[in-house]
Amino acid sequence: MAKSDQNQILRILPIVVGGVGGTLLMINRLLTPNILPSQARSDVVGVILSALLILTGLLWQQIQPRSPDTVKLIGEETFELLPDLSEVGKTEVAWASSLLLNNTVTKSIVIWYEGKVLLRRGILPSDSQEVKLGAIVKRVLDMQKPVYLVDLKVYPGRIEFDYLPENTQGVICQPLGKNGVMILGANAPRSYTKQDENWISGIADKVADTLLREIN
Repeated sequence: MAKSDQNQILRILPIVVGGVGGTLLMINRLLTPNILPSQARSDVVGVILSALLILTGLLWQQIQPRSPDTVKLIGEETFELLPDLSEVGKTEVAWASSLLLNNTVTKSIVIWYEGKVLLRRGILPSDSQEVKLGAIVKRVLDMQKPVYLVDLKVYPGRIEFDYLPENTQGVICQPLGKNGVMILGANAPRSYTKQDENWISGIADKVADTLLREIN
């Protein structure tokens, strides 16, 4: 059973238990010819408990949002490094990509720097697409601020990310200084947390510093 399905069951469980409990109390009350004072007090307590359970379930439906659905990205497992990159540079981008793939929802990574693709890793199209910077990525480089496209399919500019799996759900474009960008793809919309974004920014700063010293 998927995790999202388990969460949904837990959210509706208090409503179901409260409803069943209240129904059984009502049936018991109707089938009892003589109501004793002690039974009446017990019924009142039972009704209150059933109402509290139903209220709790309704609150959980609002407080605990449904986890975004994940998809299986269309592509193949890939790990490509630019052959001309120095050993230090290769180690740095490989380290950074491994951290992101194993500790965030990231499934696809492309690192572009000074007109060259330094790394392609994760689930990516089997037919390697040329990485052409579109308007969104160029704006990231110009403004030196990351962009998080929380649900890629609703953005008209998604066509510029044809070098990522066609069903990529979310994208973060993280600048690597003024000379490069790290493009991360996820298999679920709205899946990166603010903590993820801060962590990605910190990793990008370290990678940018290494590449600046190694390439320039």
